[in-house]
Amino acid sequence: MMRILVLGAAAGGGVPQWNCNCGICRSARQGGNGIGRSAQASVAVSADGDHWFLINASPDLRQQITDNPQLHPRHGLRHSPISGVLLTNGDVDAIAGLLTMREGSPFTLYAHDNVLSILRANSIFNVLSPVHVKRQPIRLEEPFALTLPDGRPSGLKVTAFAVPGKVPLYLEGGAPDPDAVDTIGLLIENGDSRFYYVAACAEVTPDLAERLAGAPMVFFDGTLWQDDEMIKGGLSAKTGRRMAHLAMSGAQGSIESFKSIAVDRKIYLHINNSNPAWHPDSPERHHLTQAGWEILPDGTEISL
Repeated sequence: MMRILVLGAAAGGGVPQWNCNCGICRSARQGGNGIGRSAQASVAVSADGDHWFLINASPDLRQQITDNPQLHPRHGLRHSPISGVLLTNGDVDAIAGLLTMREGSPFTLYAHDNVLSILRANSIFNVLSPVHVKRQPIRLEEPFALTLPDGRPSGLKVTAFAVPGKVPLYLEGGAPDPDAVDTIGLLIENGDSRFYYVAACAEVTPDLAERLAGAPMVFFDGTLWQDDEMIKGGLSAKTGRRMAHLAMSGAQGSIESFKSIAVDRKIYLHINNSNPAWHPDSPERHHLTQAGWEILPDGTEISL
């Protein structure tokens, strides 16, 4: 059995975003329209309830730890049940929280070589001393076991795979590398229990659809409801596809794409503050719920 803890379901900036005065962010601040506050996307997973592994380290990590007793220190003067962090890309939303973890507790950092190279190129991440934080490369399609800081097995096995994505925003403009892997998805397993985590995805390709078919549970990119909603809302000049995020709705959107993929439980995360599906009584939320999708509050724990 696995325990999965939803630390945040929102996209970059969270809900409410610090500088956003859109209707959703206003409602989240004021507690209106049933819209709760949500931290930036991340989950934690454990095989025993004592040792936890984070999937991505969001900028909200300190508050996420504070808000979830499962991640509180338990033994002695200094302790953390966080045994490792898996990074699915090099976006600020995925790596900034690592700086919160600089006070010397041991854990292992798992990431693709391309993401590890980003960390090596930015000396600020050297605050994560190699004495305490081991950096372990993830190789695609090669299952590996997550281990505890003392080397014991955690009971969890991970397989990483490439998904359609793009380089982080702060690296745009450089020479493109056609062979670079910018975004990965994860299969997490413990015995017969398993789930997929795909928090960023530009397209549900036939290969990805085949991989996810029959899955007990999938966390999937829910950034936007419509591809051009940020443009229409006056929030940005970018479409979802420009940002390498698949919209929920539309003929090529995730709701339609998953209609032919048998998945027992489908959960959206990385949901932007522009997305009207945050409204629990909206037509958009009703539509996605009827299609078998969920949006979960921060702090939700799932046993699988």
